[in-house]
Amino acid sequence: MRKGKGIMVRAVKNQWNNASLKKKLGLFVVMVVCVMGISAIINVVAMNFVMGNFNVILDDNSRCHDFQEAMELEVRAFEAYVRSRNEDKRQEFVLACVRTERCLRSLPFDYGKIGSERYARTWNVKNSYENYCGFRDSILDMDHGEEGFISQLYRVYDMQAYLQTYARRLVQVTLKEGSGSYQQKLPIVYRMRYLILGFSVFVVAVTIGFTRILSKTIVNPIVMLAGSSQKIAKYDFSEPDLTMDNKDEMGELVKAFNKMKHATEGYINTLKKNSEIAELLYKEEMEKVETEKQLEAARLELLKSQINPHFLFNTLNTISGMAKLEEAQTTEQMITSLGSLFRYNLKMSEQIVMLERELKVVEDYMFIQGMRFGGRIVYEYKLELDPAVVMIPAFTLQPLVENAIIHGIAKKERGGKVFLRAWEDENYVVVSVADTGVGMSVRRYEEICSALKNGTGDNGKGMSKAGIGLGNIYKRVHTMYKNGQVRIYSKEGRGTVIQMWIPREDREDPD
Repeated sequence: MRKGKGIMVRAVKNQWNNASLKKKLGLFVVMVVCVMGISAIINVVAMNFVMGNFNVILDDNSRCHDFQEAMELEVRAFEAYVRSRNEDKRQEFVLACVRTERCLRSLPFDYGKIGSERYARTWNVKNSYENYCGFRDSILDMDHGEEGFISQLYRVYDMQAYLQTYARRLVQVTLKEGSGSYQQKLPIVYRMRYLILGFSVFVVAVTIGFTRILSKTIVNPIVMLAGSSQKIAKYDFSEPDLTMDNKDEMGELVKAFNKMKHATEGYINTLKKNSEIAELLYKEEMEKVETEKQLEAARLELLKSQINPHFLFNTLNTISGMAKLEEAQTTEQMITSLGSLFRYNLKMSEQIVMLERELKVVEDYMFIQGMRFGGRIVYEYKLELDPAVVMIPAFTLQPLVENAIIHGIAKKERGGKVFLRAWEDENYVVVSVADTGVGMSVRRYEEICSALKNGTGDNGKGMSKAGIGLGNIYKRVHTMYKNGQVRIYSKEGRGTVIQMWIPREDREDPD
């Protein structure tokens, strides 16, 4: 019996040696695909079981909690609207009612899925809210001095209290049932992980065994060829020719390698010479490209130098004088502010300036924007330090205020407010620019923070996602000050705050 087994093993071994690499790899791929497929099926079944059940529990809890919050918000909006019946309060109340009704409709109400107790609680909430809506709307049609208004109002308050109590009870019942369902399924989940772990160990063992067989057939000959190739790379051709029993493509490769080895020395020398020539050509090409870049930069600087700032200032002064003669005071002041902005941007060479100068630039800019947007933009500032002695990086405040207007307030139909504040916090000077604009979504906020953080170390790459102005300010503060910081706070629909934290005695001169 042992003899027959040995004959069978030798036959299988011979058949394996004579098989082509394509067949060997194909068999290995089929085995891997089968194992991966079975593993994927097991994982999908396990995940569907876990996620399918737990998602239902989490979704039910979330919907009940949303209704509870919506009801509380409606109660507060109702109280505010009853006290002060203006359009803003009415809009807030209407939006709160719409949200409550939407959350109420989303509550699970399938008897077969949620059970009798939750069904009864949900029915109480839906029925009570429908009756409450009628009383609520009727009292809003009454005047404060109308007879019976107070009694009806307190009746509505009582109904709101009942609804809030029903909502809390529904949340409690939902959490209780979800917790019970979770505890029932938890042992199954624990057993599933051991099943997956055992199958994974089996898969790893089978894969390792088959990989070792494939390694002896393919990897070992490749290692032999690599070792011989390394000696040839060192101009050592003394090693005898390689021998191999396999009759597949690897065997043919070894034979071809032995034939090519004797001619490799001459080829290597030729390639080395060609490589040296190519490297020289590459260096010459790079030097040529660098020379062209420098020439192009010089041309650009030449074009810039042809723009005469004095011509621009003289022209603005002439227009300002004509506006003054024509008694167009607003136009004159706008031109004066614009001229101040141009003069500051073109003639300022210092890297750090007094906070007082930056505030003057912001005032000129806000005057121009005030003419553009009218009463839609309100600008306020609060200084808790002396701006005549505090130094900050030049060209920082105006870009931040511009961002607040363009990306925040200009997108709101009602406009908003820009509030600039400066104060001292221990060893830091903090300058804050806040707006009541549209704010940022969580995704946009994370994208900007990531672009700023990653952009400081890659020569500015990635800063375009954060904006040129903000990215430039972020990089300059971190370059000029060892412990300098730029902090961003934003909430969608509420606004954005950008703060510069500048150490008082911590500036580093950039290279």
